[in-house]
Amino acid sequence: MKKFMTSRLLLIAVALFSVFTFSACSDDDDDNQPADPTITDVVATNPNFSLLLAAVSKAGLADELAAPGNLTVFAPDNEAFAAAGINQAFINSATPQALADILLYHVVGARVGSANVPASDSVRTLGQKLIFASRNANGVFVNGVSVKNADVAASNGVIHVISNVLIPPTQTIAGIATGSSDFSILVSAVVKAGLVDAISNPGKYTVFAPTNAAFQAAGVTQATIDALSVAEVTAIVGQHVIGTNVYASDLINNGTAPTLNPAATLTIGTNPPSVKVTGSSSTASNVVTTTPGATFNITATNGVVHVIDRVIL
Repeated sequence: MKKFMTSRLLLIAVALFSVFTFSACSDDDDDNQPADPTITDVVATNPNFSLLLAAVSKAGLADELAAPGNLTVFAPDNEAFAAAGINQAFINSATPQALADILLYHVVGARVGSANVPASDSVRTLGQKLIFASRNANGVFVNGVSVKNADVAASNGVIHVISNVLIPPTQTIAGIATGSSDFSILVSAVVKAGLVDAISNPGKYTVFAPTNAAFQAAGVTQATIDALSVAEVTAIVGQHVIGTNVYASDLINNGTAPTLNPAATLTIGTNPPSVKVTGSSSTASNVVTTTPGATFNITATNGVVHVIDRVIL
């Protein structure tokens, strides 16, 4: 009996020693493992992010992008800054607050992998403005800007490298339209239709905006708008508005999209980019693709505007 107890105690002692040794080795292994880089670390160690790093440092955001959490950063690399006309001299001359306003427009307070980017939706940034994300057969986009390298992992989130800098919008769709005399007929039609609030309020609208010349190309003048009933004008205006964000990158040939006019669906063309009421015999309205951000992909606080060369009828 005494021999049996001695053997049992010996086995227990060996087992406890093994557990302790394994635990100690595991702790040592964990201590020796390099910590996953934070978002700030990734930016700081990649020479293609040197301008982004300079902007982040001057804006005082390095610590925020290194803090524990779950963030998504749409990160412009040096090529993207160059495409936006932003260089080191611009960063040196900008105030920290101005840089922070731009940079925080690139950050979402949740981890969103590229596979989880919605087909079309708005997302609020840390700068408290909406960015408009989309995913389709053409790729992943934010405000119509392509993601060229997705899902760069960090300990506190994920980075998607983008091909241009996102500039925070300052005007609503209504503000953009009323700010140009070229849209005076469109504005009068929107007012008559009672849709000013719809394109002024928060949202994620897409407006295909005909200029005065575009109305006239279809034989529609200010006098025509004045003579039409409110219901007729409302129908015309409504079929120029889609209730979600659709950038040029989201246009899929022969795709269709419902409009604010329940009776009208738009059919999309891509060569050239165009829209027309599905089933209409009227000429398609081409999107004016002269200048990104000026004639198409004009980002507003509540959606996007594309100028078209003919009113949609």
